[in-house]
Amino acid sequence: MTRAADTLTAAQPDDLTAAHPDDPELAARAAELVRDAVLGDLARRVVAECGADVGLVGVPEPLPASGTRGRSGDGMVLRHWAGTRADLLHDLAVPAGLGLGGRALAERAPTWVPDYRAATTISHHYDAAVTAEDLYAMLTVPLLHGGTVHGVVYASLRAVVPFGDVRISAVGKLAAAATRALAGAAAWSGEKPRPAAPVPPLTPREHEVLRWAATGRTNPEIAAHLSLTCNTVTGYLKSAMHKLGVRNRTELALAARESGLLDASARPPGPVRTR
Repeated sequence: MTRAADTLTAAQPDDLTAAHPDDPELAARAAELVRDAVLGDLARRVVAECGADVGLVGVPEPLPASGTRGRSGDGMVLRHWAGTRADLLHDLAVPAGLGLGGRALAERAPTWVPDYRAATTISHHYDAAVTAEDLYAMLTVPLLHGGTVHGVVYASLRAVVPFGDVRISAVGKLAAAATRALAGAAAWSGEKPRPAAPVPPLTPREHEVLRWAATGRTNPEIAAHLSLTCNTVTGYLKSAMHKLGVRNRTELALAARESGLLDASARPPGPVRTR
């Protein structure tokens, strides 16, 4: 299944659309099988390739009306998992805004905590299930494409540790690849994606600083290469964050890739020149 998912991840929506069968029901069923294969593979790869102890993927589904905060029916169900020891997280319904994954779904942005149980920035509706798995550090990344959230991937560890940029970037890359395959499956089945929200244009200097920041360069390194002051680089990055609606450098890089601002041809060449 992993090799099949690799092939599907590499496929572009236009390729899948060209192979659209004549039977709409067959197309919908085939697209559903593709989604299941891709999301199941994503949960396993988070464990195998990103150093997580548990990988989970939530799938947006209508939820029964409840007394929880947020709109009725707005949420997801954890349908795919890898590395779990118990079953309390299996098929768990998560309304938007609740827990870490529900927050990522509602805010459409990656979010993480070094210690889920001690975190003060999230609700604690799922502490029993998290404790049963002995989980602490947790990262969630939404699978966002064209204004549509196709799911949320979780990377969890059985230790209290901060999430570094390397691990966050690794999970983000897997999420981006899976999202492309899911968008292709949606096009194949004839689903109409929502138009992407317009991104305020970045200035040429903001774009240039953003491209360097996305490669992991520090502000002093970027400043040295572009002959700017560190304060100026910080200002350009803050402006780009504001325009893209993100809160930190990692979210900025993910949002820029999803918006097409960091294609391969725009990558800065060569090493940074330091003084």
